[in-house]
Amino acid sequence: MTENEKAHGPEHEQDLTRRKVIMAGGAAVAAVGVGGGLAMTASASESTATTGPSGTASSTSSAAETCYKLTSETTEGPYYIDADKLRQDITEDKEGIPLTLTLKVIDSDTCKPISNAAVDIWHCDALGIYSGYESLSTGGGGAGGGGTPPTGAPSGTPTGTPTGEPPSGPPSGGTGGGGHEEPTDDERYLRGTWRTDKQGRVTFRTIFPGWYRGRTVHIHTKVHVDGKWTDAGYEGGHTCHTGQFFFDEESVLASAQVEPYSTSTTERTTLTEDHIYDQSGTAGGLLKLKYDKKHIAKGVLGSLTMGVAPDETHDGT
Repeated sequence: MTENEKAHGPEHEQDLTRRKVIMAGGAAVAAVGVGGGLAMTASASESTATTGPSGTASSTSSAAETCYKLTSETTEGPYYIDADKLRQDITEDKEGIPLTLTLKVIDSDTCKPISNAAVDIWHCDALGIYSGYESLSTGGGGAGGGGTPPTGAPSGTPTGTPTGEPPSGPPSGGTGGGGHEEPTDDERYLRGTWRTDKQGRVTFRTIFPGWYRGRTVHIHTKVHVDGKWTDAGYEGGHTCHTGQFFFDEESVLASAQVEPYSTSTTERTTLTEDHIYDQSGTAGGLLKLKYDKKHIAKGVLGSLTMGVAPDETHDGT
């Protein structure tokens, strides 16, 4: 379906009333180890802020900015599932390049970390398929994608006009308007929710996403605040941020040389051609990535600090 920030789908009330996250297997998955932890660092376009005893934020960057800019809001997309799994490792049995994603959520006005926020992430698999919507996804190559044997790795040049999220119909169908789609299956891989710690950080273990027609490689996210963590999960509160994370071209082209990504026959939209990414770097959701340039298959570390407005509601609809 076409993701268009100017097009508003039906209003959804679940984030404004009672929001409940179902815990997988009745218990939360233990915290994921990240080899001693992944330190958050700011890029040249960001300023790293610290909070003194008085609570006043001071910048440790040479930049004049006192705090982070608000991270760009984007459309939710049609494939969000509110009752998601409370877990950090969302990989399940999906094949792909290991990705450890560490996020930090801060108040963009004060630079103070936001603890106990519920952070959702969800994305397609290595061949462009979304769990819960396998019959609607338009990935190519491999099971469920409907592709033919590949003739080579993607060149990095799109062959058509970006069309947004996968269409709400068979792969041969056209695109539709914005709005949420109801799940078509019970799969829930590459989806998860976890809480931020006292430093506003949360870590997920997943795989490097693939691509599908009309969109660059990306991960969806939501940040929920003012709710309560209970034995049943996270309830109430509101959504203060709906956004997407993006990957630079170098990393995507490197991933395209690794199976199963290399088996995809789907044309790829580049970062500069994507109609959702606003080309603003980290403020727009561009991840900081670390990996062995010669052996990306060994794994990727991704990180980003998100500046949000906790008193506002941005549900992406």
